Amino acid sequence: MRKWSIVRLTQQARVALQSVLKKLQGTGQTVRRAPIVLQADTDGPKGIDERIAAAYACRTRTVARLRQRCVEHGGDAALHRVERQHPPGEKLWTGAQEARSIATRLGPPPKGSTHWTLRVLARPVVAWAIVDAGSDATVRRTRKKPA
Repeated sequence: MRKWSIVRLTQQARVALQSVLKKLQGTGQTVRRAPIVLQADTDGPKGIDERIAAAYACRTRTVARLRQRCVEHGGDAALHRVERQHPPGEKLWTGAQEARSIATRLGPPPKGSTHWTLRVLARPVVAWAIVDAGSDATVRRTRKKPA
């Protein structure tokens, strides 16, 4: 597999990763990721993704993502989890946008449709600029009652 992200760790980052392994400090996730990042270093062992994945019982995609995060955000950032941009419980639309989508549904369905479906409702919600982007799945999550 061709490497798209070439990891070049500084001496300071390499020492920090080795200390994580020696002391087994940090979360389990950090301790599992540290040797993978060390193996991926070009100045070190220069591991191939498939071999690294086999050695540490993970997928090659995991190794590739760690490489990419290490190159883009640094060695320390690759060890820790990435926060989601939109957590699962977060509301996608404002109250006014929800109200307008409900009002749209109360009117007659568009030509060619006998009744409103989520897919049919998603088209006018975006076309009438109620929201910037949306799909039938977004409409479904918005219309669902909160738990």
